[in-house]
Formats: sequence, structure tokens, C-alpha cells
Amino acid sequence: ALAPYPKYMVVDTDDSPSSTASMLRPVHWRTYWPLILIGVFISAMAAGVCWKTDGTMATWMEAFMGGFFIVFSFFKFLDLNGFAASYRSYDLLAKTLPAYAYIYPFLELGLGWAWAFWGGTFAVALSTVALMGFSAIGVIFAVSRKQHIQCACLGTVFNLPMSTVTISEDLLMVAMAGAFLVP
Repeated sequence: ALAPYPKYMVVDTDDSPSSTASMLRPVHWRTYWPLILIGVFISAMAAGVCWKTDGTMATWMEAFMGGFFIVFSFFKFLDLNGFAASYRSYDLLAKTLPAYAYIYPFLELGLGWAWAFWGGTFAVALSTVALMGFSAIGVIFAVSRKQHIQCACLGTVFNLPMSTVTISEDLLMVAMAGAFLVP
């Protein structure tokens, strides 16, 4: 099992733009606050969709994954070049084929729309398992090597460290999509 990583992250100690002073500080749960808040909002939206429709867990998962992929792609599009640079530092395909780092947010957006409009069809679920499963491999390698990398899951808007939280996020999407592949 992988230990939570990183235990420490580099943070600026001076707010001035010219400051180069930095030090190691323990990673606190508040580091992940943007990710937690986004998860809560998407979960609430999915619960609303579920409540207004048939109330099944499948409907909740479809709405959650649609919201997840649309919101996460949005943050990547805010700084596409920054996302691509960060993503290339750990994704196996993006390292080999740099253009893939620019394509990935479009794939995520497409998955979001697919989950929102078509739901958990076999093709949508299989595409999600393939995309997120392959992405998780690069994340697992980076975390297991204890590389100090900024997680690109929310683009470059938030400075989230690559960690087991990132692995969990990818594997949660794989598991949820995988549930639609089982008859």
C-alpha cells in the first residue's frame, strides 16, 4: 500500500512576487479544501438530479460523473498550457506524445457530456475505465517514486500535491464506471 504523499510540500513564505524564500510545511487537509468543496458541490447536484428523477444509485453516479468530468475539464481549460506542462510530468502517454496533454481536457469534457446525456452506456463506461485507468497508472508511478509534482487534476488554478488522494480520485472514477460494465 502506498503511504500518503507528500508529507511535506514547498510553500512560499513571503507573498511578494520577488520572494524566493520557501520552506517545507506539513501537508494539511486544507490543502485539499478546493477538491473537497468541488466534490461536495458535485455530489449535491447529483443528489438533486437523483431526487428529481428515479432516485437510483445509477442515476446519482451518472450525474456525479457527468458533473465531475465537466467541472474538472473546466479548470484545465483555464490554463491549458500550464495543465499540459504539469500533466506531461507524470502521465505516461503525455510524456511520449506531448500533444496528448492538450487533448486530454477535451476527452474529459466529452466524457462529462456523455455521462450527462447518455449515462452509463457500455461505450461511455468503457471509455471512462480506459481513460481514467490509464491515467491512474502514471499517477501511481509518480506517487510511488515520491516525486514532488503538482497534481493537474484541477489544472494549475490550485496547487494540489500529487498524492494518494489523486490515485483515489482516478480509481473512484474507474470503479464507478466499471459498475456500469457489470450486468
